Amino acid sequence: MRRPLGVIIAALTLLAGCSRAPADQEHASPATASAESSPSAAEPGTSPGPKPSGPLFTPTATVTMNVKGYWSWAFFEHRTDHLYGSAPFTTSDTASMAKAWVAADWLRRQGEQNKQPSSAALNEISRMIRDSETENTFKYHVQNGNLSSIKRMITLCGLTETKGTQNSWSLTQMSARDVTRLAKCIGDGRAAGPKWTGWLLNEMRNVRGPGRFGPIEALPADAQKTTAIKNGWLARDDGQWHIACMALGDGWSIGVMAHYPSSLGKDYGAKTCREVTKQLLTQH
Repeated sequence: MRRPLGVIIAALTLLAGCSRAPADQEHASPATASAESSPSAAEPGTSPGPKPSGPLFTPTATVTMNVKGYWSWAFFEHRTDHLYGSAPFTTSDTASMAKAWVAADWLRRQGEQNKQPSSAALNEISRMIRDSETENTFKYHVQNGNLSSIKRMITLCGLTETKGTQNSWSLTQMSARDVTRLAKCIGDGRAAGPKWTGWLLNEMRNVRGPGRFGPIEALPADAQKTTAIKNGWLARDDGQWHIACMALGDGWSIGVMAHYPSSLGKDYGAKTCREVTKQLLTQH
C-alpha cells in the first residue's frame, strides 16, 4: 500500500521556551475528509505536494516571528483537505471565539426541532457575534447542554485536541488546527445546519468594534468583505493575555492561538494574528 503524499510545511522559531518544530503533513480528520478530496499517492515524476491555495495564500510559506510567550498557527486548505502549521499541537483557551460555536449549535438544534427562534433571541445572538456581547452567552450554552455541547462540537467537526470545561464556554481548550476545522465546519453547514448557516456567516462577516482584529486586517479589501471571523481576547488571572483568532474565507481557514504577559496589552496578540496571516499571503 502506497503512503500518502508528503508536504512541506512551515517551520517556526523557538520562542519563550515553546518548541516550534516543523509538523508533518496533516490531513483533515476522517470526519471532514473524503476519498474524493484526499490527496492521491505519488506517481513517478509528479509534484510532491499540493499547489498553493490560489493567488491569495501560499500555505507552505515559512512563518517566523520573534514574539514573547506562546503562539501557534494553522492554515486549512479546504479544497485539498490539507492542514499546514506549527507543531506540537498545543492548546489554548478560546475566550470569546467559542461564541461562534455556541450560536451555531443553538441555531442548528432549533432547526432540527423545526422551531423558529424569536426575534429577541436572534438579536441577542447577533450581538453575541458582532459585538462579542457576553451577557447572554452562558444562557445559550446551557440550553445547548453545557459541556455536552463542546463534546458535540468535537464529534461533529472532527476535532482532535479540543477539550471542554463544565460551566464554561470560554475555557474551551483548542489547538490552532482545531480552530481551522471548526471554521470549516461552520462554513460547510455542519455546525449551524442548512437553515442558519448563511445567517451565521453574515453575522461573522460583520463583526465590529474591538473584536474586529487579526487575520481580517491583513487581507486585501475585496477578501475582507467575504471573510467570516470570530476572535477571543481576555486578560486572565494568570497574568497573561489570551488571544484566539479564527478566520474563514473562500476555501480556506486560519487559526492562531497565543498567550503572553498581560503587560504587553491586547494589541500585541492581535498583531501576532495579523502577521501570521500576512506572511501566508502570496503577495505581502
